[in-house]
Amino acid sequence: MVLQQVNEGNALHSRVKEDILQKIKSAEYLPHTQLPTEAEFCKKYGVSRTTVRTALQQLTTEGYVYRTQGKGTFVADHKVKQTLTSTVNHFSQQLSTQGKTPSIRVLNLEVIQADSFLATFFSINQGDPVNKLERIRFADNQALQYEIAYIPWHKAPGLNARECEKSLYQLLEKHYGLKIKKTTEHLELFIADQDISEKLKIKVGAPCFALETYAYLSDEDPIEYSKTIYRGDRAHFVIERNYEV
Repeated sequence: MVLQQVNEGNALHSRVKEDILQKIKSAEYLPHTQLPTEAEFCKKYGVSRTTVRTALQQLTTEGYVYRTQGKGTFVADHKVKQTLTSTVNHFSQQLSTQGKTPSIRVLNLEVIQADSFLATFFSINQGDPVNKLERIRFADNQALQYEIAYIPWHKAPGLNARECEKSLYQLLEKHYGLKIKKTTEHLELFIADQDISEKLKIKVGAPCFALETYAYLSDEDPIEYSKTIYRGDRAHFVIERNYEV
């Protein structure tokens, strides 16, 4: 009987959460508008305050709402959508079509010696020079993602930091004749450590997404390895699959 009550309690806060989330996605609750109070939600759904608090806490953690001390709970801005299945529209284009202002800041650009992993991937010798590029991408001046990319120096000598504040792939094609043909990407969960916390202005332990990318030229020659950390409360991924009949 106790187990049944626990399960029912879990189901209750999930139903409350999903109903609020649906209202947010359907624009019944608009961004930056205040949600009903906990007491009003309790009356609306016929549940306890604990159930409502659990639902709101989950929505806060997932980035759909935010709380202001002494004022209440508000709907967060829409998450930034990024399509993983198409490289036609780069970062700036994807954000611009969503009405957001994109920007990129280079944190560091240096030439390092290839370690065993980079040497193996790029088919170069360990210790050979490799470009290391660290950047933060912003949406409406809010940090969205931190990325670190590696490119063989002999393929792209003399990378310019200012030019890297635009599309890296377009830069490689325009200045070095290196056109990316395909990428292989691995997406997994990542918990923010102290370094990522400082770079993306989030709490240590906040949920994030980690995307590893392996990029290749038309001759299958590897040209870039990168790892990007996305804020879990700001990123929304779209994956589209087409099936031939």
